[in-house]
Amino acid sequence: MTESEFNDLVDATLEQIEEVLDDAETDIDVQLGGGILTIICENHSQLIFTRQAPVKQLWLATKSGGYHFNYSAEEVSWMLDSTGERLDHFLKQAYTAQAGETLDFDLTGA
Repeated sequence: MTESEFNDLVDATLEQIEEVLDDAETDIDVQLGGGILTIICENHSQLIFTRQAPVKQLWLATKSGGYHFNYSAEEVSWMLDSTGERLDHFLKQAYTAQAGETLDFDLTGA
């Protein structure tokens, strides 16, 4: 994967996540810029996505720890490097645990 392809995939993923959060009927603040997506939950906790171009990974920081995702063309999804779990499934669980609210993150094709 080229750096340009990597950046396009990250941009598309972060935009999809932002759309889900914008459509949510909760008080969530979303900041997207410079390849960083910061989600500020109603309880003031944060989830932060960052792109890591040198290793071609998407990183997620939560209260419970940091997680690294690799893109799988076969799965057409970002996959957690330690378990192979899809990003959309992991994010739903992480968001619920941290924010105390449930959102579905359908990131098909990103």
